[in-house]
Amino acid sequence: MAASPALTRSLVAASAALGPAALVAYGAIVERNAFVVREATMPVLTPGSSPLRVLHISDIHMRPGQRRKQAWLRDLVRLEPDLVVNTGDNLAHPKAVPAVVQALGDLLSVPGVFVFGSNDYFGPRLKNPAKYLTKPTHRVYGTPLPWQDLRAAFTERGWLDLTHNRREFELAGQRIAAAGVDDPHIERDRYDTIAGPADPTATLRLGLTHSPEPRVLDRFAADGYQLVMAGHTHGGQLCVPFYGALVTNCGLDRSRVKGPSQWGAHMRLHVSAGIGTSPFAPVRFACRPEATLLTLVPAPTGGDDSRRTRGSTQPSISAR
Repeated sequence: MAASPALTRSLVAASAALGPAALVAYGAIVERNAFVVREATMPVLTPGSSPLRVLHISDIHMRPGQRRKQAWLRDLVRLEPDLVVNTGDNLAHPKAVPAVVQALGDLLSVPGVFVFGSNDYFGPRLKNPAKYLTKPTHRVYGTPLPWQDLRAAFTERGWLDLTHNRREFELAGQRIAAAGVDDPHIERDRYDTIAGPADPTATLRLGLTHSPEPRVLDRFAADGYQLVMAGHTHGGQLCVPFYGALVTNCGLDRSRVKGPSQWGAHMRLHVSAGIGTSPFAPVRFACRPEATLLTLVPAPTGGDDSRRTRGSTQPSISAR
């Protein structure tokens, strides 16, 4: 069971009074396991469409022995989403594929789409955390992970691999036009393979990427996608109360490190703060692990969205 917000605030205050060691202990023992489902409403659908419930999961970073995380993931099916979106970094161990598949459980019977992240392809390695501040583009790859096995498990259950693919499908009686790219964080993205205007008659034009790099978001926006979903940032993972994330670990600005925001005149972005952490940095602070249940509703008519700027955010988000 996740810690309540009031309990979390009390523990943060108590840990701060005890000093840095207590803060690290709190982040590693309490907050890292204080899983939460956040809810947000995003007005992105074609006017006149029926609402859609989309569960966004990302950055599970699964290891075989993480029983608490696995039990929490299995329980997400109770949210009854119409669609599951997985934006990558599922693995953190060479033997974690069965744990991921078993933890997702009945969610794999719900329509789903996915792309992979760098930690589906390569295992985590010990890194100097200061490099996230001083050398954010520095890459250190670990041992190869069995991403092909994970892909096979997902696709056998009916989830669609959007890695450099464009797919159209029916969902709750409505047509979805979706496309995705491989992880821009390690420069595997090849947007030209999916380039071109998305179907303007679709109820939802949906883009997926693991890392929300601005160059990729701009391409999706230019092609008419209404919503792009991403992960990778961990919401900053170690945040400062009343300030927020120190880094995003990508080219995205800190104001968009997690949750909904506007990108350009007509596209929305949703970045998941993610569910897990690297085994070499198993700490979260002021940034609980999360999945998000998005209620997608029709966009307003009359041009309101066209007047919003790239820097504005969508505040309709709650935790439970």
